[in-house]
Amino acid sequence: MIIASRQWTFGRISLLVVGLFLFSGCAAVHQAHSNLQTDHNHAESATTPGADPDLTQDWAKQRLAKSTRHQEWVKIKYKPAGGNAEREVSAFVVYPEVKNKAAAVIVIHEIFGMSDWVQSLTDQVAEAGYVAIAPDLLSGMGPHGGGTGDVATAGSNAIGVAIRDLPSDQVTADLNAVADYVSKLPASNGKVATGGFCWGGGQTFRYATNSDKLKAAFVFYGTVPLTGKPPALPVDKGALAKIGAPVYGFYAGNDARINATLPATIEAMKELKKNYDPVTYEGAGHGFMRAGDAPEPVAPVATGNAEADKLATETYEKALTSYKANKKARDEAWVRWRSILAKI
Repeated sequence: MIIASRQWTFGRISLLVVGLFLFSGCAAVHQAHSNLQTDHNHAESATTPGADPDLTQDWAKQRLAKSTRHQEWVKIKYKPAGGNAEREVSAFVVYPEVKNKAAAVIVIHEIFGMSDWVQSLTDQVAEAGYVAIAPDLLSGMGPHGGGTGDVATAGSNAIGVAIRDLPSDQVTADLNAVADYVSKLPASNGKVATGGFCWGGGQTFRYATNSDKLKAAFVFYGTVPLTGKPPALPVDKGALAKIGAPVYGFYAGNDARINATLPATIEAMKELKKNYDPVTYEGAGHGFMRAGDAPEPVAPVATGNAEADKLATETYEKALTSYKANKKARDEAWVRWRSILAKI
């Protein structure tokens, strides 16, 4: 049985997480969990090189705050199979402003956990006309029994380490509980899809191999289930054979490690006669959905120091080129995503 209790305040991600993203991409996290199968070198999303983490967090918070849609936090309780203790998952839900019942989309967060951007993205899914729910899969993993924000208090690498150590069975059980909950909401028509980003993209692909609840799985720059580690790329055909829902891939052109898995994935899915439709957005980097959602880089102000101004201008131009490519990919991906969702 699933019990949901509602909380009417919005969670805030620790600045440690945003700082990690801005100043080191995923390098620090990657060092802490090098045995992960996915690439976490995210595209830059700061407005300026070395930007204050508050700045990047603010644009997501501000967008979320301006939304007119109903947003709420819920706690979903369930008893894991074979266990005696009840587990509780915190999730962020946003309702669309539509007349009829709508399909639901489960948003699976990046390796940064339940960030402000994930909440903003969830609101954008609701804006497109769907009941959107984003579970904090680190719920209960913090030193004080909390989720992402609590985990972050344990250190700059704590979130990456905690996500690395999440049991696959627990993630699957959490997602099953969330799917059961959201599909039974009065505003839902019972159809459920999932969309995940980075680590969440890999979890979306994996969940599609374990769930008969999905109408579609949207994988944003995440890896296919593997039987080992790259570079051998041993695709887990046994797992893929269990997929029932169509899988749609969204990949970045400048993301060599993730893209190295694509030929084997395409071949395996074709061999197994599974519906797999991958699209690569050229010029974009890993994490383009977040990076392309951020504000445009700000041009530097001349200081009178010729050498410093030249370096600042070159850095800005590089950041602007990257931003434009990521924004283009993000915008095109949104059009595609909405088009597919409308058909489920």
